[in-house]
Amino acid sequence: MEETNRQRKIAGVLQKDLVDVLQRAAQDGMKGVLISVSKVSVTADLGVAKVYLSVFPSENREKIIEGVKSNTPLIRHEMAQRTKNQLRRMPELLFFGDDSLDYIEEIDKSLKGEDENPIKNPEILPRRQKR
Repeated sequence: MEETNRQRKIAGVLQKDLVDVLQRAAQDGMKGVLISVSKVSVTADLGVAKVYLSVFPSENREKIIEGVKSNTPLIRHEMAQRTKNQLRRMPELLFFGDDSLDYIEEIDKSLKGEDENPIKNPEILPRRQKR
């Protein structure tokens, strides 16, 4: 089902405010870490918002995502304070790691020829399972 205009507007508001909240938290406690909100999608009933976070450097991604998940009630409260004039109910926030930057980096390495060539060495390709 296609996303409605209202869902897109709410996702945009949440994304803009989440960036502010998470960037401020990253400045306070984690030096040298960049957190960005790459995408927010809201369900049709506006009850759940899926938030995709991109973390740089990517070695810290899992640890930071777990930290954000453990602080979800505080983040949700801060977001409710910021959006109280725009939203009646604050959606439940579900945080996920966005690995699209890693995927792009792998493609870039392959295009530059830095990866091992699967044509010359077919052993690096995953084997197909016979059914």
